[in-house]
Amino acid sequence: MSASKLQESVEVRIARSLHKKEEEFVFERRNTVFQSLQKLEINCSKDEVPNIALLGSGGGQRAMVGLLGSLDQLDKEGLLDCILYLSGVSGSTWCMASLYQEPDWSTKLETVKDKIIERLSGPGVSFTDKLAKLNKYCDEKDHFSLTDVWAVMVITAFVKEIDECKLSDQWVQHNKVPFPIYTMIDMQPQGCKNEKGTEDPWFEISPLEAGYSLSGAFVKTCSFGSKFDRGSKTKPQEEMDMLYLQALCGSALGDKDEIKKYLWQKIKDFLEKNYPLVMPIANLFVTSEDYKVAKPCMDEHTEIECDNLCYFLSKLPHSDLWLSIRKSMYQWIWGRKYDFLHNLNDKTMPSTLLESETRDYKDAGLLLNSPYFSVLRKERNIDLIISLDFSDGDPFMTVREAAEICKERNIPFPEVNIPSEDLKNPKDFYVFKGTNTPTVIHIPLFNVVNCGGDIERLRNNYITLQGPYSAEMITNLMEVAGKNISNNREKLLEQIGAAVGQRGHN
Repeated sequence: MSASKLQESVEVRIARSLHKKEEEFVFERRNTVFQSLQKLEINCSKDEVPNIALLGSGGGQRAMVGLLGSLDQLDKEGLLDCILYLSGVSGSTWCMASLYQEPDWSTKLETVKDKIIERLSGPGVSFTDKLAKLNKYCDEKDHFSLTDVWAVMVITAFVKEIDECKLSDQWVQHNKVPFPIYTMIDMQPQGCKNEKGTEDPWFEISPLEAGYSLSGAFVKTCSFGSKFDRGSKTKPQEEMDMLYLQALCGSALGDKDEIKKYLWQKIKDFLEKNYPLVMPIANLFVTSEDYKVAKPCMDEHTEIECDNLCYFLSKLPHSDLWLSIRKSMYQWIWGRKYDFLHNLNDKTMPSTLLESETRDYKDAGLLLNSPYFSVLRKERNIDLIISLDFSDGDPFMTVREAAEICKERNIPFPEVNIPSEDLKNPKDFYVFKGTNTPTVIHIPLFNVVNCGGDIERLRNNYITLQGPYSAEMITNLMEVAGKNISNNREKLLEQIGAAVGQRGHN
């Protein structure tokens, strides 16, 4: 099928342009932004209204709570309606998923925020409900993977719910909030190059469509995961629910040994709680011949633990669920979906994308822990990026790596220079500008302004892979994140004003 024919397809779209409904949304949302700017006494014509994107980095529950606190303060400062796009990686997508459950959440954010905090402070999901959900995933899907296990065992522990809503359903519910973009990466980018010879692992999902941000290949969101051949759907699959989407976006380190240890510990805790008589027996065994395929990259500790799990699973009744888990463990399969570009005849797309029957997806934070490339699509014409960084460790890694990748790919991005004295003691507000580039505001979560000399202590209190936060921890973290907005309200207004008329808009 040619690219021109694909333009007429109701399912697959090969184009750099925005989806028609996104264009319509942008037009209407810019009117809302215009009215917000007038209230803030920022004078401009409707044609001069800047396109502003707010980015939330990854960082587990720290990012989820941090983004919620930031959005809450933006609302209180009268700045939330200036935002055109809201995009997230990993833990920030957990916050987005919770917010977008509520139609037009920005108009009642105080109530929505309290509801989310109450849920996060609650008891969580029962074992019975988790097991039922895992069985449902196994029964419904052609491609069950460890992402399904991660969704039920890990994501529910943090978000305290099983969200079975569908992303595509949210489109008709929201018209007074920023356009949401969830992000992940294709796990098989090697050799996956577009016509410019560059790899394109960046993958985005909105209520309208899912696809490769830079190459311009998309499928309707409700059809992402269905089987396609030459652009036509040949085997429908149920649209993934929001619990699975949060796991897909938040499967941190899904191909790393560290997460194997973490996942095993979660499974072990689960088994010890529900099968206390079995685990001592399972731990006596450390060898499983049919698990050797998964051993080459493991250290001794990980190998032993995974062998224990393999043995235990092998002794369980051979239900479809347990067999599916074993297969996923053996092959270390995460985020597997049918490839919607399979067998297309299109020379603008990487050949490996056209040849694959399936693709595997994972947490975008493994390549870049902030969703810059979802908003750096040329056709989105972004003037100002506000990047909220909730990352663990180096508070400048995301913006520096984004600048480096953009330079390699000739994508307009300002030069990033960080004062050496700020590397260990970051401030709370940085602005990077360039010629014919969007302006980038970078805001590290923990900094010398809102934390004083307690940066390291707070980082250690809110590490990424730890148990769910208490109500007190949630309240304190939201306050820290909120200060980064309230302390910099005038600076934000200054940069929004400077972005007015920065570039012409189509």
